[in-house]
Amino acid sequence: MNRTDRINAELKKQLSIVLRDGVNDPRVAGKIICVTEVSVDSDLTLAQVYVSVLGAQGREKEVLDGLNSAEGHIKSCLKSKIKLRSMPALRFIYDNSLDYGMKISRIIDEINSEKKS
Repeated sequence: MNRTDRINAELKKQLSIVLRDGVNDPRVAGKIICVTEVSVDSDLTLAQVYVSVLGAQGREKEVLDGLNSAEGHIKSCLKSKIKLRSMPALRFIYDNSLDYGMKISRIIDEINSEKKS
């Protein structure tokens, strides 16, 4: 495992904790946010954070705007947990893979229920 892979894994772990503890932005409050992947670029200046949001159907962009505006607060929380010379900028991106998986699961369930009928 190389250095960027270790940083990606640690950022994912710590971001999950910070987001679970809550962000004060009202666009984010009360939403369940799952960090699905973190990808830091080679010079460690930017981290793309892929998140899935439960409880925000149709308002995902609003939640992403809240997360991106709370970047400074999130970075300051991360600085106390991760020892890096400089914390990369965070860019939150919506990951719809969980939504897609649930949609496929519903379709399979419908097909199976039709076969039983």
